[in-house]
Amino acid sequence: MTSEERREARFKRRVAARNAKKRVALSSYDDFDKVFSFDNLYRAYQVSRRNVCWKASVQRYIINAPVNVLNTYYRLHQGKYRTPGFYEFDIHERGKLRHIRSTTIGERVVQRCLCDNALVPALTRTLVYDNGASMKYKGYDFAVRRITCHLQKHYRKHGNEGYILLFDFRKFFDNISHALVKHIVNNELTDPRLRQIIHHFIDAFGDKGLGLGSQISQVLALASANRLDHYIKERLRIKLYGRYNDDGYLIDVSKEKLKKCLDCIRKVCDYLKIELNEKKTQIVKLSHGFTWLKVRFFLTESGKIIKRINPRSITVQRRKLKKLHRKYLLGLIPFEGIRDSFLSWAAYSRKFSAYHTFVNMRELFESLFPKETRGTRWIISKSSVKMVA
Repeated sequence: MTSEERREARFKRRVAARNAKKRVALSSYDDFDKVFSFDNLYRAYQVSRRNVCWKASVQRYIINAPVNVLNTYYRLHQGKYRTPGFYEFDIHERGKLRHIRSTTIGERVVQRCLCDNALVPALTRTLVYDNGASMKYKGYDFAVRRITCHLQKHYRKHGNEGYILLFDFRKFFDNISHALVKHIVNNELTDPRLRQIIHHFIDAFGDKGLGLGSQISQVLALASANRLDHYIKERLRIKLYGRYNDDGYLIDVSKEKLKKCLDCIRKVCDYLKIELNEKKTQIVKLSHGFTWLKVRFFLTESGKIIKRINPRSITVQRRKLKKLHRKYLLGLIPFEGIRDSFLSWAAYSRKFSAYHTFVNMRELFESLFPKETRGTRWIISKSSVKMVA
């Protein structure tokens, strides 16, 4: 046997061992009957109703919940389940128009059961650790902690000398390739009935893209750029890398290396049919500060990492308070709702080096509502802000 043949034999053994390990790990997830059992569907219903019981459609579903879940169970196992469609509406978020396709409570139950018991366990095995969105024990705070950790690791080796490549996907959900996500699903799951219902949910969004407002869209969108994550980590050898949905970063001491990485990222994105937002994609010197996920980061010469609120977000909050004050004077909104909204923002501000920002915003709040805040005191901790009469 030649050395080439021995290498090929070793490669085949490794592939066979990985596939065997994968089959064992997915044995309880890659089975339609186990995934869509009545118990799993009912647990998915109990989770799906949380925080939305005030909706009339949810209340109607709750009245006959066991019967509704049982009917869904029969339709799924008879192969007759079809999506009932979406509630479609537009929202304006920070001046950006977003088209939302919200699902009915009945479909949310099915998607929750599918994602929690099959799709998420199957896809989580393939995701890199620094992919921080839409997964249990991860999220926005996780992503901010990870970039802080990466900045600390970089400082221990190179000080505050170095650069960060920030990239952003343009209309990420709208441009996701159906062929790509179907290939990912087929590669991880073998049960034909599971594949069929997942493909049905994907095709419901049209010929291209996944809509905002459903759980399966978030999970599949997370996996759609997974190949890019592995390429950056394993082929480009960039360990200080992270991504949160359509926002990502690479940290390195060499600006030239990051330029070469950006060229490679463009090629991979073209292959995945993902479009980079060139206006938001940039290479910034670490010592000058940068903005990521609406947080302004500064790496000082002493190694301290300062996190400040994005100035634009502060302006938006001030305008919001003034608009709420006008609505309050017209009797359109109670003070309690405005107070809770402000306390939520105040608790968010405590995560940053923004004490004076919080004080100035509190003074604005008290000046707008002098009668309602007279005689109250503020209880401030690291993670919360309360008003006590």
